[in-house]
Amino acid sequence: MKNLFLSAAIVLGGLTSFASTSPISNTIVKAVSFQEEYTEIKVEEVPAAVTAALKKAYPDALLSKAYKNEKSEYKLEVTVGDKVGALYANADGTWIKK
Repeated sequence: MKNLFLSAAIVLGGLTSFASTSPISNTIVKAVSFQEEYTEIKVEEVPAAVTAALKKAYPDALLSKAYKNEKSEYKLEVTVGDKVGALYANADGTWIKK
């Protein structure tokens, strides 16, 4: 009877130590960030082709701010209804996906 009780204690003790170990996991996170330098410009300085493309694609859009980078790409902060977002365009009014 002592042997049965002792064996049961050893088996249960071994199971609890196995259950308490946590697995080791290696997680590698790479963060790549790039920032294009846009400088703020007046809304009136946005080329007519860009404003025409904006009015054609989003007739109800309100252009609140405009930015330009060294490649003559424009970042437009627009409001459509209650949504605010940013659009990117070339100087000729072609949309850029970013």
